[in-house]
Amino acid sequence: MTKNKYLFPFIMITSLFFMWGFVHNLDPILIPHLKRSFSLTNLQASLVDSAVFIAYFVMALPAGFIMKKYGYKTGIIFGLALFAIGSFLFIPAANTQMYVFFLGALFIIACGLTILETAANPYASLLGPPETATFRLNFAQTFNGLAATLAPMLGSRIIMIKGLSDEELNVMTASAREVALASEASSVKTPYFILGSIILVIAIIFIFLKLPEVQETEKETGGKKGVFHALRHKHLSWAVVAQFFYVGAQVCVFSFFVLYATKAAGIDQQRAADLAGIGAGLAFLIGRIVGTFLMKFIKAELLLVIYAVINVLLCVVAMTATGTLALASVIGIAFFMSIMFPTIFSLGIKDLGSDTKYGSSLIVMSIVGGAILPPAMAYISDVTHNIQTGYIVPLICFIVVFLFGISGHKVVKEVKNI
Repeated sequence: MTKNKYLFPFIMITSLFFMWGFVHNLDPILIPHLKRSFSLTNLQASLVDSAVFIAYFVMALPAGFIMKKYGYKTGIIFGLALFAIGSFLFIPAANTQMYVFFLGALFIIACGLTILETAANPYASLLGPPETATFRLNFAQTFNGLAATLAPMLGSRIIMIKGLSDEELNVMTASAREVALASEASSVKTPYFILGSIILVIAIIFIFLKLPEVQETEKETGGKKGVFHALRHKHLSWAVVAQFFYVGAQVCVFSFFVLYATKAAGIDQQRAADLAGIGAGLAFLIGRIVGTFLMKFIKAELLLVIYAVINVLLCVVAMTATGTLALASVIGIAFFMSIMFPTIFSLGIKDLGSDTKYGSSLIVMSIVGGAILPPAMAYISDVTHNIQTGYIVPLICFIVVFLFGISGHKVVKEVKNI
């Protein structure tokens, strides 16, 4: 009876994992699309990622406060509302032909996603017996990986319409060229309108769903201790830094995959977008499943070190190889980085006691690395006129993850004064 009671709510919670994974993995399609439509440099196009991940930094703590004061259900509905509003704003953004409007819409979507991600993980754990909570959470997270596989392939076929060639555009007058590119930019209207409508329906369903609320005592929330009190834990501070660099690396790899593939392997955007899904996205999904299995036999921190070393080497290959080998190296990076976010997160909040919730918020804030490091990669690519050179940024990021796995994760017990 209890199982049936929670089945539909769990399905709805799982849908959130898929939806935020789907919209995140449309960004690798948006970046080359908007880059062409607005004649942007790599650095300017990378602001798509900045708009998204700055929202995580801005909204991480407010999201926690919203949950604490109004409850998780209200937080989910509010997050879905922001998600839908941001999606609908793509229509006036396309009509006005203002790049900054697109960035604003993405920022609003990401504010909603921050709230949803803050709420969905505890709910996935709550909806059922405690002994199967870990399984439910991992099961729900696989739909995030599924979205990473499907979004680039579906998005490319809807957003990347077959427009005029560069040669045809170059012989047109400035006004005619602007009209032609505006027409291409408008292809985002339909997919984001459909996405916003689906999110609105999900929000309405959540309004009528009865979900368990979490009642937290003062002891569980750390009493009156401040958020940054948690940073006295050395391994948490390391985790915040490691997660900052890891997320930066992940966004660099996924967001620039289409641009990288077209330059390093000389393939067209449509095929590159397919490889972003069926190649990098699927590798990420399989990597998470395989990595979770391997952790039954290998300590999480050791597996993190091994994977980080492999990715450093693969980054070197990505910087120097061409053709199929170049593509294989980047797809390999996606496979081996798949376990890094949850592993860094779990090692970072280990043994925090009453500081656990605040520690979690600080690690979520470190996702802002996805806003800062991709522009650094884009700048290097612009200056060197070679996107492969930009892979020095992910390489450095994986070195930081390696250092966290070697020593930064170790819990240092506090010595109390007598």
